[in-house]
Amino acid sequence: MQKQQKKYIFVVGGVMSGVGKGIAAASIGRVLQSHGLEVTALKIDPYVNVDAGTMNPTEHGEVFVLDDGSECDQDMGNYERFLDRDLSITNYMTTGSIYQNVINRERNLEYGGKFVSVVPYIPMEVIDRINKAGAKSKADVVITEIGGTVGEYENILFLEAVRMMKLKNPDDVLLVLVSFVPAIGAGGTELKTKPTQHAVRDLNRAGLHPDFILGRAPVPLDKKRKEKLEFFCSMGKGGVISAPDVESIYEVPVNFERDKLGDRILSKLSLKSKKKDFGAWKRLVSVIRGAKKEVKIAIVGKYFGTGNFVLTDSYISVLEAVKHAAYALKAKPVIEWLDAETFEKNQGALKALSQYGGVIVPGGFGNRGIEGKIAAIRYCREKRIPFLGLCYGMQLATVEFARNVVGLAHANTTEIDAKSPHPVIDIMPEQKENVATKNYGGTMRLGAYPARLKPGTVAHAAYMGSGYNLKPKTSNLISERHRHRYEVNPKYIERLEKKGLVFSGISPDRRLMEIAELPREKHPFFLGTQFHPEFKSRPLRPHPLFREFIRAALRRISKS
Repeated sequence: MQKQQKKYIFVVGGVMSGVGKGIAAASIGRVLQSHGLEVTALKIDPYVNVDAGTMNPTEHGEVFVLDDGSECDQDMGNYERFLDRDLSITNYMTTGSIYQNVINRERNLEYGGKFVSVVPYIPMEVIDRINKAGAKSKADVVITEIGGTVGEYENILFLEAVRMMKLKNPDDVLLVLVSFVPAIGAGGTELKTKPTQHAVRDLNRAGLHPDFILGRAPVPLDKKRKEKLEFFCSMGKGGVISAPDVESIYEVPVNFERDKLGDRILSKLSLKSKKKDFGAWKRLVSVIRGAKKEVKIAIVGKYFGTGNFVLTDSYISVLEAVKHAAYALKAKPVIEWLDAETFEKNQGALKALSQYGGVIVPGGFGNRGIEGKIAAIRYCREKRIPFLGLCYGMQLATVEFARNVVGLAHANTTEIDAKSPHPVIDIMPEQKENVATKNYGGTMRLGAYPARLKPGTVAHAAYMGSGYNLKPKTSNLISERHRHRYEVNPKYIERLEKKGLVFSGISPDRRLMEIAELPREKHPFFLGTQFHPEFKSRPLRPHPLFREFIRAALRRISKS
């Protein structure tokens, strides 16, 4: 039997950035999975940074961490959530990493003394990485999102890679343009196709033509607009797919399937559907649309503001993890973002936390807003409001407990106060040289590490109740993703435990405290993790700690 030729789908954006290429790529992947195909997804970012690890989240959004420790663009999180697959560094590249690899190879004489020019060697490196990702995953279809907007200088070399692949194997490569279709006029209902026409011309200048156009608009594209785009952009019948705004991103695959995008892609690529099973995803969307019981959650952080706007992308995985847990419990999440600095300026503002079912303090770095976060954590502990601390949030919960329960005045993390008399959170020994030499890129404790759960604790009950991520399921060993330099100082563990703080998750060598909590009899839910559970949450498989946090929040709401 002849082996099926691997197929490649490239997703590019037209007119403007932030048009939804990542969600479109992930949704296409989910649709193809429903047809029984093996799918993997890649992201190409056009910036010169080698990875996303050193970028400001208010400018670029969240840094998503993979099991292998790679620090990536947030779209990698969308791929993992939609496809329910763990990806690796093979699935992610930037202009910086591509050039770095080509230069290193040239220095090592791997090009045999040839003149190494930008074209074709940079596009060839891109193609090589795409092929490696496909081979590693054993995928039938490899979906690659190219960052930026067509017509820009920065992604032209990636488009050249697509052109080269399309030229060599025209029947195996498909190009999707996700393009903004603005709505103007009274009520914003007059859709204008001209910007998308220009985007197609920009693609043509790169030697490419889209196989499909996904028209992103506030409202569905009508028949007239589709026909207009088909005619002026030389698209075949059915080549323009409507991609209107939706209440939940998880509706997008269902909308694509309704427009038979999956069947059209299979036809274009000469693929056959192995099965058709979209039931679980449709049931998820049905729950999302039908949920009436609200659960109100506050996220206390500092990476929100950008001008007059709130940038929720800074904590996109936290946001999605809350949603996954709420949907699993048939609830409608209502998430509000609270600036920690508000509580530093006005302690009276803490009373507002009482209106929420639960409070999350997510990860972060630096000293801005720290005392506000600690004040919020104390309020949650004393007022018995369900609390979940993530990474820095867990560390600050430990600081708060040390100050106000153990009685260690001025206890702190050395990240904020290197001269604290009680450094209950201190830098990991192996990280001291990195900080001293300002070696910041890719040097934190990154990626998946194991932790052993303590039986009889809140964390243990949560994981055992789901069977989630246990290695093996009969053990108490879990694996979670990390991104940090600081840890609970071992010198203070005994004093913290004597006053009631329980370390319910510990590294196998018993050196690192991975989970801290208060017993159920002392608090309905007060738990912090050194790791980032949000990175492992999936819409059809919510993370157990988020699920139990939301369950506690719902109980609080039902009693109020």
